[in-house]
Amino acid sequence: MGGTTPQARQVQVFGTKKNADTRKALRFFAERRIFTHFVDFQERAPALGELRRFSERFGVSTLVDRESRRLLDLGLQRSMHSDDWWLQKLTEEPGMLKQPLVRFGSKGTVGLDENAWRDWLST
Repeated sequence: MGGTTPQARQVQVFGTKKNADTRKALRFFAERRIFTHFVDFQERAPALGELRRFSERFGVSTLVDRESRRLLDLGLQRSMHSDDWWLQKLTEEPGMLKQPLVRFGSKGTVGLDENAWRDWLST
């Protein structure tokens, strides 16, 4: 890694510890000795600005986990609302987010995407 600072190799993982894909992401980076900053949505709700950054790249509909227990419990599986409404709702109900949200510099992913993460680490 000559010359690469630890901060330059830092990955941010957003999700909840009880989510299997979030745990897989944390394990993926730990096994490769990549420092990970984990933000647990159970402890700190997602910031609206952070969700906006992911939605600008991937679209709001990509952020919503249409199969999540929380979405089903709230009866929102067929709801049609504006992007702003969904972003606000996702900050209030992070259990409806597709997890994990992962950021590495200017790159990001929504959900489990080990192939993309391998590409990031190989460059």
